[in-house]
Amino acid sequence: MAAPRSNIVLIGMPGSGKSTVGPKLAEQLSLKYLDTDLLITVQEGRELQSIVDADGYLELRRLEERTLLELDCEHHVIATGGSAVYSDAGMTHLRQRAAVVFLDVDLETLTRRIDDEEHRGLVRRPGQTIAELYAERLPLYRRYADLRVVCTGLGADEVCTLIRAGLARDGSRAEL
Repeated sequence: MAAPRSNIVLIGMPGSGKSTVGPKLAEQLSLKYLDTDLLITVQEGRELQSIVDADGYLELRRLEERTLLELDCEHHVIATGGSAVYSDAGMTHLRQRAAVVFLDVDLETLTRRIDDEEHRGLVRRPGQTIAELYAERLPLYRRYADLRVVCTGLGADEVCTLIRAGLARDGSRAEL
């Protein structure tokens, strides 16, 4: 079994910077890096969007939950898919092993960053807009986060600095 809370888990909307910040943070803290979206892609042998197109968004959520529940690692920065927070079991499992950091980016920035939403592998109901998805997920991100970092207007290095400072303070429910 992994050492309790030896990991850092990044949660947030697609486009919030998890896959950009994660490797940098891992390097700065001398941790390993893991991206659950990449794990699913490798395990399934196809892209996330292909899973959504062929099997539906609920199947991708199921695969994501399975992947989260199977994680048993220590000393990692883990970037999750944006929909990880739909799995209470998965998030409970992660929180036992990690400090959970919510990368909070405003809707305008997210919309600008998600340039190809039809091919991005977004886990959402058919016809659901980015704004509706954001409104639905925001309370879930806040519920599971030990640390919330407002990232709007910041670069990856600045976000890493804020995460490190917040975790060093060990403010379980800190907000930066």
